Amino acid sequence: MAATAADGKPVPVPVTAGEPVPATALRHQLAELRGPSAVPHPMDARALAALASNPGCRRRALLDGAGVDKGALARALGAPAPFGQSQFAHQRGNTFEARVKADRGALLTQLLHERLADGSAAPDPDTIATPDLTAAGPQGRTARTALALREATAAGRWALFDHPMVSLDVAGSPAFLEPDAVVVHPDGSWTVIEIKSFPMVDGAADPAKVGAAARQSAVYALALERIAAHLGEVTEGPEGKEDGVAARVRHQVLLVCPKDFSNLPTAELVDVRKQLAVTRRQLGRLTRIEEIAAALPEGTTFDLRLTEDGRTPARPLEELTAAVETVDAAYAPECLSTCELALHCRARARAEGAVESLGRGVRGELGGLTTVEAVLAAALESGGSEPTGDPAVDTLRRAAALRAEALTTAARPAEAVCR
Repeated sequence: MAATAADGKPVPVPVTAGEPVPATALRHQLAELRGPSAVPHPMDARALAALASNPGCRRRALLDGAGVDKGALARALGAPAPFGQSQFAHQRGNTFEARVKADRGALLTQLLHERLADGSAAPDPDTIATPDLTAAGPQGRTARTALALREATAAGRWALFDHPMVSLDVAGSPAFLEPDAVVVHPDGSWTVIEIKSFPMVDGAADPAKVGAAARQSAVYALALERIAAHLGEVTEGPEGKEDGVAARVRHQVLLVCPKDFSNLPTAELVDVRKQLAVTRRQLGRLTRIEEIAAALPEGTTFDLRLTEDGRTPARPLEELTAAVETVDAAYAPECLSTCELALHCRARARAEGAVESLGRGVRGELGGLTTVEAVLAAALESGGSEPTGDPAVDTLRRAAALRAEALTTAARPAEAVCR
């Protein structure tokens, strides 16, 4: 699949090799699922990273693939998302990003060059290319980004891509992603730039936030790897000579944050090879969207039927809840920080007594015991210390016996005092 550039040469568009483009019938079904008047909610890298971390959740895969606004859906279900960014924080982040990218990215490329410390010549701010990535629609911007990356790599000089558009195939549905920036090096390599508003204090940032940024950056790097693969091993050199350089994506991303609690930027290189491997593997495990959609009852839709104000759902709560429950979820406590529907799914998991509500680790240790009721029954079942052949049941019985013994021991001093 390719677009055509101004010079008549085909421009590769990053589509997974061998993956079919979603059929028209599937696109119509996904449009019906989100509602005829609903605008598709774009899937960003943060959502894609969260989806990859929980590939067993068919509900999230379908809702994200259909472009359903999960935040609005959660509010309509009476379980709004427990996270989000304030308008002030969003504005502060935009201001900081603009400062980092000012003067054709001179400060940004300087930070990158200093952190690499590879002995290469420092970038000249006057020669840094800043390609125009304007195009119509996400497909057009993706094609334009691929063409600009090809040209910048062949030119063999520094280039800053401000909010390029890349894409990934996610369970049979294309996801368009927008990194903060990508820098092309003179040697033909590409570096993902992730700009965050949380501070680096004394050269270190919150490990949890750095980890989230690394997972998000890995998604961008994976999408860029697809483009590099389509460009070929060697790009064309000047005047059409085959003496260009190989296009490749560096496995270290540059994380840019405010220094201490100021508005001055500082940066660190973050190795995302582990996150890349995990994301690549998990995305490959996702059930295809058409398979999930084909299993839905006829007439299923997540349309909120908003009133004229465009904000108030008019659909009955019972009807909307029933529609959501037609798709299986894979809830885990980790979802609370990544998925807008987490509170709704947690309530349903607790109501059903599912052990998943206690965590994936607990679920893995319990084997065939899938409900809290079954766990308690196995732990308290009479039979003493006789082995049952089930390691989970034997461990639960031993734990119950130790708990009973500890409670008995703790109660004896109290009884003696009362006497």
